Amino acid sequence: MSATEVVANMPLHSATVRVNKHKADWRGWKFMWPFAVVFVFVFIVPIVYAVYISFFKKQMIGGTKFVGFENYVRLLGDGQFWSSVGRVALFTCVQVPIMLCLSALMALALDSMKLHGTKFFRITTFLPYAVPAVVSTLIWGFVYGAKYGLVGSLNDFLGTDIDVLAPSVLLASIGNIVTWEFTGYNMLIFYSSLSTIPHSLYEAASIDGASEWQIVKSIKLPELRGSLAITVIFSIIGSFQLFNEPSILQNMVPGNAITTYYTPNMYAYNLSFSGNQSNYAAALAIVMAVITMAIAYIVQLNSLKEQMK
Repeated sequence: MSATEVVANMPLHSATVRVNKHKADWRGWKFMWPFAVVFVFVFIVPIVYAVYISFFKKQMIGGTKFVGFENYVRLLGDGQFWSSVGRVALFTCVQVPIMLCLSALMALALDSMKLHGTKFFRITTFLPYAVPAVVSTLIWGFVYGAKYGLVGSLNDFLGTDIDVLAPSVLLASIGNIVTWEFTGYNMLIFYSSLSTIPHSLYEAASIDGASEWQIVKSIKLPELRGSLAITVIFSIIGSFQLFNEPSILQNMVPGNAITTYYTPNMYAYNLSFSGNQSNYAAALAIVMAVITMAIAYIVQLNSLKEQMK
């Protein structure tokens, strides 16, 4: 009997094809919903609300009025806003490369296995990141003090008149605080990236006669490209959100060196809570978010192009 005849003579219920119909599995969402709820109410809802109120304007007579894009048009011609944007852009272009270069050098020093007390060095460099930004700024504010701080004591001892809180060098002093806070954090990112390189690769390069600098140049630095893109994006976002350091130093700096519009975040804060212009402050925040995302996206695209080469 052929195979076709066997199949034809089989009972009908045996030849019936069974189809497994899987129902939608919602078990993953059950674990995820607590985070999703918090994410929606803490992140999504405030953004939507900020966009919504940015199209309105509070008036002395008539209450809140819908004005469309009037707040955004006004922002484009606001000299104080663009002054603050230019200040943080300058801060980013100078502070971020210095900080990341220091972080990379420290990571390379740790990875070289020639540094004594690596555990102590790793902990002490990361420790400033664990200190809240407000506390760090207060510490450095007292260090910078020309009358009662460490700088003032050095001036009395050396007979000098150095003032690191002068308007001409104030931005650099703030950059020093931010660098002190985040160098260790970025160093750990670089160091974790270097830790993924197999040591057999170093041994093979040494056998081939490669020097320590050639190993760093040809093996270690190319490995840092991916982590460099991440640290650059995080640093740019953090720089454009500069707020704690200048706002804390505002009461320590003589005169009006730190204005209410020193940074975009300070400008938005003062507009909203001191100037009763929350609608205009919302438009400012939305524009700054768009600018920051655009810059971060450009950096990410350039990083992807470099990695594809």
